[in-house]
Amino acid sequence: MLTGVQRDRQGMKILVVDIGGLSVKLAVTGGAQPRSFPTPPDMTPPQMMQAIGETIPDWCYDHASIGFPGPIRDNRPLREPVNLGAGWVEFDYSAAFGCPVRLINDAAMQALGSYQGGNMLFLGLGTGLGTALIHEGHIVPMEIAHLPFHDGRTYEQSLGKAGLDRAGLSNWKAQVLETIALFRYTLNPDYVVLGGGNTWKFDDTELPEKVYHGDNDNAFTGGFRLWEPAYPAVDSVGTPSAPD
Repeated sequence: MLTGVQRDRQGMKILVVDIGGLSVKLAVTGGAQPRSFPTPPDMTPPQMMQAIGETIPDWCYDHASIGFPGPIRDNRPLREPVNLGAGWVEFDYSAAFGCPVRLINDAAMQALGSYQGGNMLFLGLGTGLGTALIHEGHIVPMEIAHLPFHDGRTYEQSLGKAGLDRAGLSNWKAQVLETIALFRYTLNPDYVVLGGGNTWKFDDTELPEKVYHGDNDNAFTGGFRLWEPAYPAVDSVGTPSAPD
């Protein structure tokens, strides 16, 4: 069991866990340097908890936020993730961490940390494609990456790492820009933020107006914000999670 008792001025010491395809990244309230460990193939929740304990044995916290690579409902994964091991749906996260835990889709957590007001569309260009919309402070995680796009492939299959490797950089960039144009037309955001490691395949001059680079560390900001009253935790269908 991993627990903590130190508190900041908001009364919480929050651990943020960002589960990525290549690494699990960790941050805590108070300014300690973030830490990470590689994501093992077929990682299970107990394996993650063991690695967290080994990576941050000196950190204290009393609340936790988890950015999870999949849809969330009722503060738990809706289904098992594609690129991890089994056991995530039924795992007792609060018992394992020894404190209240809020789970959110990983793209939605980074979107929340990138949010600057108004209506924002977030696209996470990483191993897959993460999508989220924030409408006047209300987080709307989405799974539109799994809709069909080109040649029988979904948006995620086209714009994720596999799509980049298959299409090549130039064609992949063209498909990303086409997707941005389509999503802006249908969702009408005030601005678009691109996150994930592959967002830096674009330089600033290649991005359309009101489309901006995000920062992967914004996921940590989103994890901290998840406990603020202005941003109630939501599940994958936009319903407020039960209070702790």
